[in-house]
Amino acid sequence: MERFLNDDLTRQVQDIFKDLHEAVEVVYFSAQDGGQYMEETRQLLEEVTSLSDVFTLSAYDLDENADIAGQYKIDKAPGFVILAKDGEQTIDFGIRYFGIPAGHEFTSLINDLIMVSSHNSALADETRQFLHGLSQPVLLQVFVTPSCPYCPRAVVLAHQMAMESPLVEAEMVEATEFFDLANQFGVSGVPHTVINSGAGNIIGAAPEDTLIAEIQKAIPEPISHE
Repeated sequence: MERFLNDDLTRQVQDIFKDLHEAVEVVYFSAQDGGQYMEETRQLLEEVTSLSDVFTLSAYDLDENADIAGQYKIDKAPGFVILAKDGEQTIDFGIRYFGIPAGHEFTSLINDLIMVSSHNSALADETRQFLHGLSQPVLLQVFVTPSCPYCPRAVVLAHQMAMESPLVEAEMVEATEFFDLANQFGVSGVPHTVINSGAGNIIGAAPEDTLIAEIQKAIPEPISHE
């Protein structure tokens, strides 16, 4: 299979990664009856994680390793989770990908690897305060396509929020690979962020305050800021 990263891009990404110090593990899942680009997704992850010693890549079969997949809430393939490592311990921030992070979504992958290694969501203080005050779970599913230039902003924002709160999980979902799921939520344009399985929706790359407002509307109970 042809390499995803040419020499120039390889050097650029290596330079971006050179100041990273904290370990990150990418856990990848494939399946016999999974979506498209199973091998391509693994190869892309192998190429990217090989560019810095802080990264490791583990690979599992969704069916043969159902217990591990369940631990990381991976229910379809190709899928992967990005974990922080602290010695032998791993920290799952709820950052997940379903489908290949190709095209413009390559930017999301690189940004997320840097964010997890740095342990810094870079969100505004007001956003962090809101997220720390959450009292119930929030699931953000960001539907994308590789050709969408605005999608990475939506994906990275959702993943930033997942990193900031243990009650937030955020998924990038490649809409053409998981067409039935996209169709279930009426996705006709991307990026399309689905909040709590349809309790809220945002179409387009919204800023932090807009996403927070939609999350508030999607959660029926009041949020404590104590």
